[in-house]
Amino acid sequence: MGRRGDRSGDSRHYFDWLEFASQDLLTARILLEQDICLSSAAFHCQQCIEKALKAYVLFRKGMHVDGHNLTWLCRQAVKIDPSFRQWMDESAFLNRYYIETRYPSDHSLPLTTQRLQKVYSMAEDMYNFICKEVYDDGELE
Repeated sequence: MGRRGDRSGDSRHYFDWLEFASQDLLTARILLEQDICLSSAAFHCQQCIEKALKAYVLFRKGMHVDGHNLTWLCRQAVKIDPSFRQWMDESAFLNRYYIETRYPSDHSLPLTTQRLQKVYSMAEDMYNFICKEVYDDGELE
């Protein structure tokens, strides 16, 4: 049971979550390379890390966590492994692209190709770190 109720429909397989995270990162890269839909690309970067962090917690704790806030999810990972503390700034930065990239706002985030490259690089680095933590542990299902 997650913080917001029964999520029994969500996969309990961490590798499924990492696969979906990988697809989000690939989608972001394609959009970035084509220089189109920058807001959608930034959103996919946020989604990649949300799913990867959920995969990590699921892998290590055997429980699914609910929520979309990357800072909160990263704190859950820090409780398991303090080395995740190094990603707190990145999680806070990427967290901004969950809501703001999907809805019109009078105070929208400026998003250029150069800024999106930074967002993408952060997401890619963090995703690779999480995958290394999971797959180097040698406990593949």
